[in-house]
Amino acid sequence: MSRRFLLSITAVVFLSSVTALCQQTKPADGVSIVQPGAPGQSNKTLTPETASAPPRKPSADDVKFMQGMIMHHSQAVEMTELLKTRSEDPAVQALGKRISISQTDEMRFMKQWLTERGEPVSEHGSMDMAGMNMSGMDHDHMGHMDMAMPMMPGMLTPAQMKALAAATGPQFDHLFLTGMIQHHTGALTMVKDLFRTQGAGQDPQLFDFASDVDNTQQAEIDIMRHMLKEKQ
Repeated sequence: MSRRFLLSITAVVFLSSVTALCQQTKPADGVSIVQPGAPGQSNKTLTPETASAPPRKPSADDVKFMQGMIMHHSQAVEMTELLKTRSEDPAVQALGKRISISQTDEMRFMKQWLTERGEPVSEHGSMDMAGMNMSGMDHDHMGHMDMAMPMMPGMLTPAQMKALAAATGPQFDHLFLTGMIQHHTGALTMVKDLFRTQGAGQDPQLFDFASDVDNTQQAEIDIMRHMLKEKQ
């Protein structure tokens, strides 16, 4: 067999391998796109067709739930801010930090969910409590704001917030834990009301998010109840 013939065979094999490799690495028409899931949920793989489709029109109850939960979460984050200067218990401080981080992330998700669907982030137009800096606001002023806005289930009254802000040490920890249990229980009520409403909660992202809120806040209620028993 001549050397030229062997070189020709080698060249054909090499070109065939390159062609096969190119065919394997060429993106398929149905290339997948990864969509981040709701807080606490895994990512989802979408096809180009589903990725390009606009989100389905949410029901009025879906929008109201998300807007109300943003305001609800904002008060919880405000409560955790008080921990930095009024609590002396490392366990309570650690729990408060966890609540603050998770609920801040969830507010960001809820705002994005509403914005993507062309809905305002607040039921009250431009007033978005979750985006306001309340660190320098006196609690009497905040109390007037709370009275001017509808209270979501479980939210602390202006008087309760004022008492929490005035307390320190063990008294603060007790008021914080009992207040946050009340607050979380209200969030569970909001989720139950959403799922009981006909036609609401059908959006997949909303359903996953609300289910995660239900599971997470119930677990945190159990933790806080245990902390209160230990302090008795």
